[in-house]
Amino acid sequence: MAHTVFITGGARSGKSSFAEKRALEFGDSLGYLATAQMLDEEMSERVRLHCERRGAQWHTIEEPIQLSQALARSDGRFQAILVDCVTLWLSNLLFSYGESGGGSEERIQEDVQRLKSTLHGMVTPVILVSNEVGQGIVPDNRLARMFRDIAGITNQVLAATADEVHVVISGIPLKLK
Repeated sequence: MAHTVFITGGARSGKSSFAEKRALEFGDSLGYLATAQMLDEEMSERVRLHCERRGAQWHTIEEPIQLSQALARSDGRFQAILVDCVTLWLSNLLFSYGESGGGSEERIQEDVQRLKSTLHGMVTPVILVSNEVGQGIVPDNRLARMFRDIAGITNQVLAATADEVHVVISGIPLKLK
């Protein structure tokens, strides 16, 4: 298994910047696996700013749903691959599966287990960024509670799988593992 780094923290905590700096330590040919979907103007602007911040050594791969397959296809092509972010991937899956029928929680956990297996087979180091969503109040609706639970379980699985785990708070990374 290649080296896996898991980075979590709250929204706007500095996770992505820290992840990019950590990825640069692996070399200068880097993959950026983006899970965001540009569904509105504000999100498109966020993506544009992220791309501007990164240099020419970053090669962007856009994949909102098939994360494991995209990682496997990119294995061996880069010095490291940064996945930003797991939380958006989970929300993409939740909405995708929710539209196609029941059992979305089980299907998502199957995808998470597939991601875990893919990480074990990777040659290229992978850095995963994910939001910590469980430290706030209990959401007032079923969908938000389901998402919080899925994200929390996923973060536990990926943190247990990773060689390194960091949490970023107010721009300061703390190594947990």
